[in-house]
Amino acid sequence: MVDSRDENVTWLTQEAYDRLKAEFEYLSGPGRVDIAKKIEAAREEGDLKENGGYHAAKEEQGKMEGRILQLRQLLEQARVGEAPRTEGVVGPGMTVTIRFDGDDDEVTFLLASREESGSPIDVYSPRSPLGAAINGKKIGERATYTLPNGRQNTVEILEAVPYIGG
Repeated sequence: MVDSRDENVTWLTQEAYDRLKAEFEYLSGPGRVDIAKKIEAAREEGDLKENGGYHAAKEEQGKMEGRILQLRQLLEQARVGEAPRTEGVVGPGMTVTIRFDGDDDEVTFLLASREESGSPIDVYSPRSPLGAAINGKKIGERATYTLPNGRQNTVEILEAVPYIGG
């Protein structure tokens, strides 16, 4: 059995997996052919030092290759379906409500891969500082994490229920 809190696993819906796989197949096939044609056409324009079209095409190629690598890794580590979930315990695929220390406002979000776009609520990655800090916590527990500016922030888990969709 795979632990739902394995940090190398990305849980995806079948729809998200299919969409990412199609993007990967396009970029690694026809996308590469298209960019190679752009580079070749720009190369034929002459002096490469002052050829803006050539440099733009090479930059586009670099970004595309980066995305191909990102997608390959994501798809290799992806599990399609629903992460095993226990109501009241924070984990991937859960709708989580938290309260920040010193603030009365509550924040509700889906803890899932950022690739799960299209969700009607905010999505926080389990690998983000907040997501990693709250993963595995139970209702009523507190978690502290470090912000990008180096400060510590503490939250209280108010609710953790399986995401139903919307």
